[in-house]
Amino acid sequence: MSIHLSNRAARHAFLSRQGLSDRPSRSLKLAGLRDLIEDLGFVQVDSINTVERAHHHILFARHQTYRQASLKRLVERERALFENWTHDASIIPSAFFPYWRHRFEREKERLHKRWEKWRDPAYRAEVDGVLDRIARDGPVLARDFEGREKPSTGWWDWHPSKTALEYLWRTGDLAIARRDGFQKVYDLTERVVPDLHRQTEVEHADFVDWACRSALSRLGFATRGEIAAFWALLSPAEVDGWIVCHRRELVPVIVDGADGKPRTSWALAAEAETLAEVPEPPQRLRILSPFDPALRDRARAERLFGFNYRIEVFVPEAKRQYGYYVFPVLRGERLVGRIDMKADRAADALVVRRFWPEKGVRLSRALVGALEGELDRMRRFSGVSSITIADGWLASA
Repeated sequence: MSIHLSNRAARHAFLSRQGLSDRPSRSLKLAGLRDLIEDLGFVQVDSINTVERAHHHILFARHQTYRQASLKRLVERERALFENWTHDASIIPSAFFPYWRHRFEREKERLHKRWEKWRDPAYRAEVDGVLDRIARDGPVLARDFEGREKPSTGWWDWHPSKTALEYLWRTGDLAIARRDGFQKVYDLTERVVPDLHRQTEVEHADFVDWACRSALSRLGFATRGEIAAFWALLSPAEVDGWIVCHRRELVPVIVDGADGKPRTSWALAAEAETLAEVPEPPQRLRILSPFDPALRDRARAERLFGFNYRIEVFVPEAKRQYGYYVFPVLRGERLVGRIDMKADRAADALVVRRFWPEKGVRLSRALVGALEGELDRMRRFSGVSSITIADGWLASA
């Protein structure tokens, strides 16, 4: 027996699981922020600071009473969160650390093979030397190793010690104790991750079960590929095996895409009945980070919302369709457009270059007013005092 979700119901269900169906103006306490990140599963970290760092923007889009100091406290003082990799660098609940041990083992094998292609086998001495220094002298930044001879080859052409730091971080011996500006401060994992989580062991079968079940719960409904991609912890084959073993706990879900084409997904039987009962999200307009978890899976976002989105940071300027770093715009259940804006801190202004509505979206007075209201919230969020809007900033659909 399967259930059917209209495209509208599917959008509601997914946005609810992504924390985008509640009023963004409600109060957010420290415990609420911790719970929000656990509900999302992770918050991606990225260095681009066009308006604000991605992790701050992701949380602000859901709670506009969010304060950056609260996240810093949860990471650096409470140690309720740690930083490592999902599909990219992310902030993750420390309670999930036992499952990441399985990722660390896989990363050791994968990265070891990559290193052998680039470097003399003596790289292990570099790794051991870096680890010994941190154990002896305490936390370090990559720049603490500057001044030593730097080769012209390596992992992104990094200094050997920087490569060693990243290897030790990605494989679990080191953790990020804090950020200095945006620079990682590395320390021994035992000094960063609480003993309760660091000393907990999880069997492989339990790890696979958790990774599949927790991903599916956060997505609401998903294909096997979407389940595997959520944490980037499992292969599709491992997900296939889990589905076979837990078939009685799953329900097929026929989901209508934005183009009207149905697609079969899976849902947890215990949660399936609630998928069609999610209330409509508020019509409050929100500008999202390009790295928002609701859009991380670009193919899924296109199927659900009919929204084709690519970041054009690495596209030559002459070939860009929109701009260097363009932000998706959500209103209610619809992605209504994208906007090119930047916090020019030297000019103390949020500079808005252009807004492109999606096809079929009318530039009504209500929509433009909602967009202007959100731009003022983004201005305050980015810490600038004014908004500068280019002539002709409203493109036609």
